[in-house]
Amino acid sequence: MAKLNLTMEHLEAAVLGGCVLGGGGGGSMEKGMRTAKLGLELAPVTLVDPEDMDEDAVLVNVSNVGAPSATEAWVDPMDNGRVVTVLCEKMGIKADGIITNEAGGSASVNGWLQSALLGIPLVDAPCNGRAHPTGVMGSMGLHRIPDYYSYQAAVGGRRENGRRIEMAAGGSLGSVARLVRETAVEAAGLVAVARNPVTLAYAKENGACGAVRQAIELGQAMIAAKQGGADAVLRAVCDFLGGSIIAKAKVEQVDLKCSGGFDTGVVKVGDVELTFWNEYMTAEKNGERLATFPDLIMTFDAETGIPVTSAEVKEGMTAAVLVVDRTKIKLGAGMKDPELFVPCEKAVEKEMISYVFPEADCNSR
Repeated sequence: MAKLNLTMEHLEAAVLGGCVLGGGGGGSMEKGMRTAKLGLELAPVTLVDPEDMDEDAVLVNVSNVGAPSATEAWVDPMDNGRVVTVLCEKMGIKADGIITNEAGGSASVNGWLQSALLGIPLVDAPCNGRAHPTGVMGSMGLHRIPDYYSYQAAVGGRRENGRRIEMAAGGSLGSVARLVRETAVEAAGLVAVARNPVTLAYAKENGACGAVRQAIELGQAMIAAKQGGADAVLRAVCDFLGGSIIAKAKVEQVDLKCSGGFDTGVVKVGDVELTFWNEYMTAEKNGERLATFPDLIMTFDAETGIPVTSAEVKEGMTAAVLVVDRTKIKLGAGMKDPELFVPCEKAVEKEMISYVFPEADCNSR
């Protein structure tokens, strides 16, 4: 595909479609718009197709890590560029491209500001085509490489309240990912992250190439349907993704707790119960499992058709619940390892692996 010179129209579509693909996580559209808009105002930003780059090009994965509901969370826009510089200095490397870790209202446009600040191309080769709760899930299967040594950097927090922190570390992927999550807690809830450089060839084999364009095209379909009202927008989403609306009712209950850098809880929409660990993990109706992460489960304001994350759902609102089978979403290698779903099961106290990997035998559960 040809390079795509990104505009404000692309940005609006990317955060809207990205929010849907976030599946309850992936950050807020407001933050995504604010941060990426700054990038577009600073310098031209071009989305590069992986096929147009050298296979040996080095790609740096950028993201935000933290609990979406944390009220004192703060990442300065310039921190997004700073964290890439910290990682490259730590590793002694030059980044040839920037990639985002996942989809989301904020995550789908991760890298737009970094690209503008640093003059590094933005590449459409995300680690995952939907949002996921743990850093290892966004590692494109690097955790399966024996003796893989992960380098990660994190920057965030306000200086004035003593929560400012910059961290760079190397070690086993899981250990350093947990350290990044702990850094987010120390920074009052959120950090900008750069980590795990890979070659383009590796990203093409293990990532979710084309997921940024998918978010943009989904958002464009939603925007085109807006004039027809909320139901038209929901139909456009279902048609584009091949999904279905399993509930449209009042939100009867929202139980949310923020712990360890995660939002965890339960949302009840009519007779449908959703669990979430940042992202929606399960959807059940009268005890029957309707969808299990990484199936896409997403909530919408039924009166406007606007997607609403798990951190934004409120009791009393009328919500619609979308479900899309995982086979219709662009998924990276981190979504194909049953061992990585063990923490998800523990977080929401629901059986998941047997639904997603019926042949799996996870000894660590």
